Amino acid sequence: MKVGIIGYGAFIPRRRIKLEEIAAVWGADATSYKRGLQLHEKSVPGKDEDTITMSVEAARRAFLRSGGVEPERVGALYIGSESHPYAVKPSGTVVGEALGITPVAHVADLEFACKAGTEGMYLAHSLVKAGEVSYAMGIGADTSQGAPGDALEYSTAAGAAAFLFGADEDRILAEVVATYSWTTDTPDFWRRVHMHYPRHGSRFTGEPAYFRHITSSAKGIMERTGFEPKDFAHAVFHQPNGKFPIRVGKRLGFTMEQLETGWLSPWLGNTYSGASPMGLTAVLDIARPGQLILLTSFGSGAGSDSFVFRITDRLPEVQELAPITRVQLDNDKIYVSYGQYASLRGKIRMGE
Repeated sequence: MKVGIIGYGAFIPRRRIKLEEIAAVWGADATSYKRGLQLHEKSVPGKDEDTITMSVEAARRAFLRSGGVEPERVGALYIGSESHPYAVKPSGTVVGEALGITPVAHVADLEFACKAGTEGMYLAHSLVKAGEVSYAMGIGADTSQGAPGDALEYSTAAGAAAFLFGADEDRILAEVVATYSWTTDTPDFWRRVHMHYPRHGSRFTGEPAYFRHITSSAKGIMERTGFEPKDFAHAVFHQPNGKFPIRVGKRLGFTMEQLETGWLSPWLGNTYSGASPMGLTAVLDIARPGQLILLTSFGSGAGSDSFVFRITDRLPEVQELAPITRVQLDNDKIYVSYGQYASLRGKIRMGE
């Protein structure tokens, strides 16, 4: 039975802050951050934008591309995020209610650092493949934060990507050819209870965390399928900054031409759970029938999920039925000052 993506959608907040604006507040050298991280600006959520609202918008856009699937036919909904609005209260129930998926549905919130989004995709695909449900949706969304002045503050951004999976051959846009996961206990990034901001192992987050896991997962799925880098039209890797996905892609044997379509981080920042799924939406916006796509995520702690997708003839028919990811990224931006950014992100805390 063929199973694949039958609808996809992305949402990116319009507000942005430039790296120069952040660096000026902390007396840092913006040029060195831009060169070191290969970032220019990042998205900033508004007061009325959080993981829940962005998930709803991205999911609605996925339904627009689904060929008329009714929300009540979706049997499972998973929201992967590092920034669920409630510590105890699921995001998924609110999203499901807003979309019309509930009450007859399995709903869960997921966490696994930056790969929580692909966790949801993996589960949604697997449930459809097992015949448990007709349709399932996986969403990666975040309004991530970094501590003031920390390196993470220059990259942690906001956005959401939603994917509806099904087995209707006449609706499949991107067939799932194979999946693969690679996981270890690597403590490169964490946040304990009551901590406002996550902490990280600095350069340790690159080696042995990010590069080891993505390389192992990507190689594993290529060995399983018999594909080589040259067989793929596009490859998308997790984007904690602008430099890492290009470096790991080239290390694996991919060209810049294969990597650049899903490379969003220099202008978006890192949306954490939505980073690699967001890159996939940008690729789906321009992919052509017959092309193969490799997607490999990374979540600190640590693990990587890989997917191989094959594009069907139906994808070009639906690409422009919902907002294009690159258009959202490039148009109608609203730039904010650091003061506005700090207010919007709740970084200013008044004493009692």
